[in-house]
Amino acid sequence: MIALIQRVTEAGVTVGGREIAAIGRGLLALVAVQPDDTEREVERMCERLLGYRVFPDADDRMNRSLLDEGLELLLVPQFTLAADTRKGTRASFTRAAPPELGRRLFDRLADACRARIAGTQTGEFGANMQVRLVNDGPVTFWLEA
Repeated sequence: MIALIQRVTEAGVTVGGREIAAIGRGLLALVAVQPDDTEREVERMCERLLGYRVFPDADDRMNRSLLDEGLELLLVPQFTLAADTRKGTRASFTRAAPPELGRRLFDRLADACRARIAGTQTGEFGANMQVRLVNDGPVTFWLEA
């Protein structure tokens, strides 16, 4: 499982001209599920997303997590993160999970995060989404589980 996380001051997702999710200060996580992922990767990614220290402490050092700060989380499914781009001029998606597995584990990740952070929202799996964000810093990290 892969997550590209961005510390944001705000973020949102629109589908078909309608906003379906929006958060204030927190994290935007673009998430890809890979074929061999299981519940173990879901639980580990949940721990990493909620506990990764990307927010400043009193000394302006990145020592505080989403849980520490009580902030919001926006999870957006993005299978293209798992693309193999090592050769040629067109991506291969053999390293991305099939849609059924991807949807099931993405939904499981959302449920696990919601159980610990009430301000968890999601994009729409399989939809053409427009994602807006104001990256704070910018601070962006690539996480794997």
